[in-house]
Amino acid sequence: MAPEINQQNAAPDFRPGDSVRVHVKVVEGESERVQPFEGVVLLRRGRGESQSFTVRKISFGVGVERTFPLRSPFIERIEILKSNNARRARLYYLRGLTGKAAKLGTEERTEKEGAPNAAPAAPAASDHAPADAPKAKTGSPAKEAAAQPIAKGA
Repeated sequence: MAPEINQQNAAPDFRPGDSVRVHVKVVEGESERVQPFEGVVLLRRGRGESQSFTVRKISFGVGVERTFPLRSPFIERIEILKSNNARRARLYYLRGLTGKAAKLGTEERTEKEGAPNAAPAAPAASDHAPADAPKAKTGSPAKEAAAQPIAKGA
């Protein structure tokens, strides 16, 4: 019989590349406080109860990475700040990038599937040009010949 996951134990659906804020319980002496750790998810590893994830942030110009067990009692909650479009499961390459080079493209996901929204693409400018309109010159005769449409033989 598998243990049920209650609402407090349920983790949000986040992926590598997402910006998250992890609220961690910190015990100092007899007092306990909640400290947020905000950054980009580099990876998720493991399955089931032993799943963990790594978050990276830049603090005073120094990269700081922290690995959290997903089902840890020290994690109060995980907030997803922004969903980013990452095409890999392990974003180790972000360690060598700084500034704008380390930015990831933003995507929107549907609530139901966690998949990107299928937004209709904007029509290209060439779709609105009349068929007999003159074409722009490319500069070389070979490129212009290649750009001419090929007539289909009968």
